[in-house]
Amino acid sequence: MQAVRQCAQCASRAAGGFLRNPSDIPMLQTNKSVLKRGAACIRVLSSSENILFKKPGVQKLEEPTDSVHMSIESYRGIFAAPFRQQVESLSHDSLIRRAASVVTDSSSTFLSQTTLALLDALTDYAKAVHKRIILQRRYLASLGKLTPADEESLLRLINVQRSEASERLNDCKRFESTWMNSVNLCKLAAEAAYTSGGEEAAVTLRTNIQVAQTQVEEARKLSADADKKLAETKVEEIQRMAEYAASLENSDEHEIHEAYLRED
Repeated sequence: MQAVRQCAQCASRAAGGFLRNPSDIPMLQTNKSVLKRGAACIRVLSSSENILFKKPGVQKLEEPTDSVHMSIESYRGIFAAPFRQQVESLSHDSLIRRAASVVTDSSSTFLSQTTLALLDALTDYAKAVHKRIILQRRYLASLGKLTPADEESLLRLINVQRSEASERLNDCKRFESTWMNSVNLCKLAAEAAYTSGGEEAAVTLRTNIQVAQTQVEEARKLSADADKKLAETKVEEIQRMAEYAASLENSDEHEIHEAYLRED
């Protein structure tokens, strides 16, 4: 705008300022540089007028069309790349890796549930066996000292505890079979994940298998220790019952001998 104003001033000076009097014509002829400058300013003004005063319809139709076209192309560029990347990611290898990941997660959950069930069963079995041992030792320690009613009540408790231990042992066998299946399944899932490219999932699953096996081994040791103590209690029971039977025979013979002497 400043350049246009300067050109306008120059043109006014060239066209009007120097032509006020007829005597100024020689001055115009001698000052050719001023005339050339005025002509150049007039051409600038004419070109500026053509640019500034174009028909509004043409200007409005060209600019929005170009801007809309550029906007559409930009939106295409924004949405085309993620969509293309998403389509390319749905390859056979990627789908197999995703499926293997789902299998490892499911098998790991199956392993954790079966391990928990087996640990609880082994723990309950060990507790039931220890309770039975305590009752049997109490009975052996009080053998011959209890009334018939107390002895019968104690024997009833021993039988109840024996049945409880037998049920817990059946639970251990049932859950151990399921737990072994889950371990084998996890091994297959870990191998499948490793071959399909999921090394991290395979390592994690194998670690879970090792942890589960360690926990089960510790619980098995507790139940085995309970079984060992129960076997020792049974041996002790046999010996104590034999001693008690021998004492009864000796007491019977002693009573018979005294009765025979009294008869004599």
